[in-house]
Amino acid sequence: MTVRIERIASFDGAELAVHRLGKGRPVVLLHGLFSSAEMNWIRFGHAAKLAEAGFEAIMPDLRAHGESAAPHDPAAYPPDVLVRDLDAVVRACAPAAFDLAGFSLGARTAASGVIAGLRPRRLVLGGVGLESLSNWDARAAFFVDAIDRFDAIRMGDPAYFTVQFMKTMKIDRVAAHLLLTRGVDDPPLDGLAGITTPTLVLCGEQDRDNGSPEALARALPDARYETVPGSHMSSVTEPALGEAIVRFLSM
Repeated sequence: MTVRIERIASFDGAELAVHRLGKGRPVVLLHGLFSSAEMNWIRFGHAAKLAEAGFEAIMPDLRAHGESAAPHDPAAYPPDVLVRDLDAVVRACAPAAFDLAGFSLGARTAASGVIAGLRPRRLVLGGVGLESLSNWDARAAFFVDAIDRFDAIRMGDPAYFTVQFMKTMKIDRVAAHLLLTRGVDDPPLDGLAGITTPTLVLCGEQDRDNGSPEALARALPDARYETVPGSHMSSVTEPALGEAIVRFLSM
């Protein structure tokens, strides 16, 4: 199977690259911060597992990531810009029944999208805990500091591996800074009770980077919690991640 790439215009005309693999019921997959569809979903075989199971994996690169637009105009980063981009992707690529999955920032975006009115058949929230939905400013401050000190950070600094990953992914630091400081908001926590979609909270066994996934599962009306091997960074490389998503979406 070959990954197909198409480009769609979001709500403001910004171009989003959407990677597609397989045929069948659409599942929209949202990657994490500083990652991409290729890194999060394609490289380690998760999209291929979904395609083999009869799904079409629809994988946008988030704004300021991958092959999508990375504008330097602050006006291109209104509050919840990623949720608005997600809505544009769903309208263009999955207008009927679809499933939705996200990892880390992608999971925050997926949850916010459902609270805002999207209605996937099933929902997967990967690499997040309950606390991560209410402390964006604190979490973002770490990454903003890494960008601000980008050229001065050396081995031993807590931000060292973040900077190395940003270099690997060729992140546009101006666009990333704008996204982090302007374009992402915490979803209203009281909205979690309205997420009646069957949900899988999926997290690495050693991953507590974003709080308690168990608490997040308990806060949702119809959720189950499952672990895969690894930490926040390594769990996305594990075949078990894709296998767990396929099992849940196939129910």
